[in-house]
This record gives sequence, structure tokens and C-alpha cells, in this order.
Amino acid sequence: MRHQIKNVAALLLTLVLPCFAADADKRPAKKKAKPKPNPRLSPERIYGKPEFGGKSYSVKWLEPGQGFVRTLKSAKTEKARDIVQYDPGTGATNILVAASLLIPEGRTNSLSLSSYTFSKDLAKLLIFTNTKRVWRANTRGDYWVLDRQTRKLRQLGGKDAKPSTLMFATFSPDGKKVAYVRERNLYVENLADGSIQALTDAKSETEINGTFDWVYEEELGLRNGFRWSPDSKLIAYWQITESGVKEMRMMDNLTGFYPKVITFKYPKTGERNAHGRVGVASLQSGETTWMKIPGDPRNHYLARMQWADNSRQLLIQQLNRLQNTNLVMLANAWTGDAETVFTDRDDAWVDVRFDFTKWVNSGKRFTFVSERDGWRRVWLIPRNGGKPLPITPAGVDVIRAAAIDHAKGLLYYYASPDNPTQNYLYKVGLDGKGATRVSPAKREGSHSYSISPDAKWAVHSWSDFNNPPRQNFISLPDHKVVRRLERNRELRKKIAQLDRPKSEFIRIDIGAGVELDAWRILPPNFNPKKKYPLLLYVYGEPAGQTVTDRWKGGGGMWNWMMAQKGFILMSIDNRGVPAPRGNAWRKSVYRQVGVLAPKDQAAALKQVLKDSPFIDPKRVGIWGWSGGGSMTLNAMFKYPDLYQTGVSIAPVPDQRLYDTIYQERYMGLPGDNKEGYKEGSAIHFAKNLKGNLLLVHGTADDNVHYQGMEKLIDELIAHGKQFEMMAYPNRTHSIRERKGTTMHLRKLMTDYLLEHLQPVRR
Repeated sequence: MRHQIKNVAALLLTLVLPCFAADADKRPAKKKAKPKPNPRLSPERIYGKPEFGGKSYSVKWLEPGQGFVRTLKSAKTEKARDIVQYDPGTGATNILVAASLLIPEGRTNSLSLSSYTFSKDLAKLLIFTNTKRVWRANTRGDYWVLDRQTRKLRQLGGKDAKPSTLMFATFSPDGKKVAYVRERNLYVENLADGSIQALTDAKSETEINGTFDWVYEEELGLRNGFRWSPDSKLIAYWQITESGVKEMRMMDNLTGFYPKVITFKYPKTGERNAHGRVGVASLQSGETTWMKIPGDPRNHYLARMQWADNSRQLLIQQLNRLQNTNLVMLANAWTGDAETVFTDRDDAWVDVRFDFTKWVNSGKRFTFVSERDGWRRVWLIPRNGGKPLPITPAGVDVIRAAAIDHAKGLLYYYASPDNPTQNYLYKVGLDGKGATRVSPAKREGSHSYSISPDAKWAVHSWSDFNNPPRQNFISLPDHKVVRRLERNRELRKKIAQLDRPKSEFIRIDIGAGVELDAWRILPPNFNPKKKYPLLLYVYGEPAGQTVTDRWKGGGGMWNWMMAQKGFILMSIDNRGVPAPRGNAWRKSVYRQVGVLAPKDQAAALKQVLKDSPFIDPKRVGIWGWSGGGSMTLNAMFKYPDLYQTGVSIAPVPDQRLYDTIYQERYMGLPGDNKEGYKEGSAIHFAKNLKGNLLLVHGTADDNVHYQGMEKLIDELIAHGKQFEMMAYPNRTHSIRERKGTTMHLRKLMTDYLLEHLQPVRR
């Protein structure tokens, strides 16, 4: 019977279901509900897929009157890009180089464009591809030249060239030759017949021609070490000899079955520097004339070199080892004789990072950035060594010089006289008159510009602390918007869907007339009656400023995530950071790096705790990277009752272990400032640790060596101090190499801070 009933039920279903199906066909189909936007952030959303990555409109300017170029995806050649020329005024485009022209003979794919340059007449294209990293940047690779008329594409370096061995290939001004560095020597290749001329012959492994050693590159920002003369007949170049410089060693335990030792020359504070000199090689004779620069080359730095608006003289800047004197010299390219035309001095240090040396008045004067009167200003220096004349206003710091409009006699520069956390474009006549803000008055925050060589056009980018960049194409000097470029609408839409924290900029009075700039981020739905943990982000060294009113990218999103989890976040700029607040502000840290800064930070924290009853003084955390890692250690060790938890990433625990150029610039020589080096080095105060400390370092950090971390660990162990530590094998100072590294590090930090600062009371 049961089987019979089951069969009847099945029959009834076959009769009834079609009726329901017919009715269903008459009803409109239900729409799938859209997933609700997730208002909460996570490390996966920030560092996994680029969910909050912004877009940027970048251009490569050509010669005046030629507009600019960009690479765009080719419609004809799959997975390749055309190089497209733009007319700045009309926006009209022209495919200057089709991707199909960048396919070498015998291959099927177009060359990837790591970078590229055109000859001045646009007749030839120089392509950099197949690149490899050298310290910070990918500066070694293969170079190809395309002749646009003949459509011939050929690789530079000769038939026997090894892959990825050429560096800094550069067209001669007349476009007939290319100079490049290969394996520590300088070469010139004739584009007409392919012949190659060696201009140098390194005598040993310690001689470097046309590029630099580790410390020159890292601390003076120098990589390409040669300069063509305007007439294309001479090449001026640096030669660095590292003999006598002690070696640093790092261990690679990941490659192969046995450890691999990596060695490189690295001069630590007080140790012997490399020998540097500048020569001028004649392409006709092949001979080099060495410039007769006075002083011991191992105790001076040739920080800048360029042709002096002609093919007869070089303009060379020489720093003494203390870096408090900069001799600016004109050197005769044929005899080597050198004459000082300007001397820049400071009681602390002079800074060549802001160098802006441009020739004006038909080569009679050049611009120069100096703090000689207490403010960073642009000056006009007469070629004959006469009296310097200031261009930019007195009492106002130039953040950076930007461009010169020779036709209109204008200098463009960045400044922010009223708010050192912001950045605006200004203009002034080369006669020092008519200083005026160019950036729109209604747009507070940070502005940056990619300005054309003739200073008539620019790509303008603007952002602030809470809003990602927007970009317009503008004309100068009227700042008229010609075209709207990138608005980052998708990113803004995603941000608008988040549970957003509140942010503010404040000033903290620490007494004696000193006020420190800071930003603060409060949790969403902040309740002043609750108690919140405070997390401080620090750097505090003379090389960087953290309190800036601009979009912070992934780091800023991580701050928002931590605020969503119940943290209050802050960053404070102590005295000594490179904020536009005058020379006295910046140089107050001289000979007391690691001493004054943590003192300022602690004083500011005490004032914040006094003024903010909603912050739990027993749940204060601090973290930083590099100099910020060092600051974290100094804070935790010198003020152990103020900070309960710290995360120190890639710190310098002992300043004696860091390089000559950076540390001696701010601290003087170790023999002359023994007490300062000791008081500024956190390792000597490790015995005072009370709170929770997480140490993080990459074992292949060629900048801030793992050696310092091991010395610190040994010191902490000797004093019975408990801590946690993460070593990332074969990662450098950025700790970003190899699969999963960034995500792992950010999760590690997040979990550690959540565990020890407990944003939600249990």
C-alpha cells in the first residue's frame, strides 16, 4: 500500500506543478539583492586585493613646444602599449610610437617599457627594459634604440652584452650617441655604426665609474654619475674608489642548500669613506681631465655636479665631512682648475636635498637654495662670485623649488607660510618681487604639480588628509583648468561607504613657547565618556615629516581600520623634522638626535593625556619604522611609564652602526660627540624596558643592518627583559619582498596591538 500511495502522490505532483510554473511565468522574476557595502576595514581589504588603490594621471614632458607623452594600451597589439603624444592646449593626440614597432626581430611580443626617453628631435626612442634592482631601484637592465624613420630597433651594448648589465643609458644632446655604464665602466655607443668606445677602464673591483657606491646613492640621492656636455663632445663623470672602506656582510639562507654571503662596502660612523673625484672625458681623445678640487677626497663629498650652461665649465658642489660647509665651484673642463664662487655655511648642517641650480640671465647667474639667513630661500648667485640676491620672501620657508619660466621671468616654488602641514604652489619674479600663491585659495591640503619645461602647463594634483587626489590639466600662471583628468570617483565611492572615523589637526603646547603639530583620528561613534587606548605613529628624524595634510594611501586606511577597532590614533612632529618652520626649528636637533625628539614626544603625550580624559593613560602604544623604529625604542626605554606597548620596525638601536653621511650630518663625528651618540642610542637604555615590545627586522636590510637588531636583543636578554621578535628572511629595509610579506607584517602588527592595548574592555 505504501508504494501505491507514493505513486499517487507523484502523479498529483506532475499534474499540479505545471500550473504553478505557468503562474510563475506570468510573475516578474525577483531581482537579486545587491550585497550591502561592508563598512568595516581589514588588512585583507587594504593590503590583499587593491580595493582602495587610487589612480594617477602621469605624463612625460618632451622638449618645449612638443607637449607630453603617455603610454596607452594598444588596440592592435595585445598586451602592449603605444606611446601617444598630446598637445597641451587642444588635447589632440598622435601615436608617436606604435607598440608594433617595439617587437624585436625574431620575437612575438613587444618590449615592456620600464622607462623611455626620446632624443630632442623625437627621431629616436631609447627604451629601458628587463630591469634588475640595485639597492633601492631597478637601475640595471637592457636598452634598445628605435629609429622612428627607418623603424629599425636594435639593442645597445654590442653582440656580447650580458642581459641586464647596462645602467643609465642617455642620449647625447645631438641624438647621435648614447652613453651608459656597464660593470663599473663608462661607454659611448655610436648609433650610426654601432661602434662602442670605452671611456674608462676600472683598475680593480673597488673602482666605480659613472655611478656610485652604497652611501652616495642612499644619502646624497645620486645614481646616474655622468653628464653630457651641451655640445656632445665631452662627458663629465664621478669616479668612486672604495678601497679601504670596510665591508658589511649579510646572509642569504633561502637560496640553495648552503648559506650565501652577500658583501658590500659600507662606511659606518667615524670609519673610512670612499675616495671620490670628478673627471671630464673627451670623446675625441678618450682621455680624462681630473678636476682639481681641494681637500682630502675621503673627508669631503662631491654632492652635486653639472655643466655650467656651456661646454667649458662644470659647476661642482663640495661638502666637507661634517656637511656644514658647501663650496660651490666653477671648474674648467679642459684644465681642471677650480674656483669657489659661493660658499654656503650653517652652524649645524647644509642640506643639498633641496638643490635647485638653474642658470638664468643668459648664464650670468644661477639659482641656489640656502638657509643662510635662517629660512630656506632661493637665491641668485652671480657667476663671477658677487653678492647673492634673495628671490623668495624673507621669513618664509621654501618647501621645494619647482620650475622657472624664463620667458616671463618667474620662479615657481612650494611653500605654506601659515600652516606647515600643508603645501601650495607660489610664484615670484626673478627680481624677488610679486610673490603670490598660485594654488586655489579654497582648496586646503597638499598640492603638487608636474610642470612643463617652458612652465606654461602643468598636471595639478590635490589631496588632503581625508580625500584622495584629484587631478586637472592647467595653464600657468593663471591656474586655469584646461581639462579634468583623474577624479578617483570609484575610490571616493568606496570610502563613502565606510564607517569613517573623525580626524583633526591640532597643536600641542609643550611649554617654553614650543608648539608641536599633530593629527588625531577618533573612532567612529566616539564617546568622550569612554576610555580609549592611544596609538602613536612616530618618525621624528630630520629626514621626514609625518604630520602632513595629504592623502596617506594604504597607511592611512590602516589607521582608519584601527580607529574602527576602537583606537585613538595620533602622530606628532617634534622639533627637528623638516617642516617649513624655519632653520632654528629644524636644526635644534643638531648633535642630539634621539635625545631631543623623544623628550618632545613625551612632553606632548603628557599634555595630551592631561587634556584628554577619554584616553586611558595605561593603554598607550607607539610604533614606527626605520627612524621611527629608533624613536619607538627611545620612547619605550627612556619613558617606560608613559608607553605600555611598542612596535619597532627596522630601527637603528646604536647610531654608531649607521652610515657616515647620514648620521654624521646630524650628530657630528663620533670622536667629537661621544656623549651625544651614547645618549641618542636606545640600546644604552634597554635595561629600562617595562612594557610590551615587538621587534621586527628584515635579515637582508642593507640600509639598517640586522646586526643592530641582534645587538639589541643581546642587551635585552642580558637585563632579563622579555619581548617578542619577528625576523623576515631575505627582506630589505622596506620588508616587502617575497610572497605574502606585507600582509603578514600588517596582520602581525594589528594582532599584537589588539592583544596588548585591548581597545574593547573585557
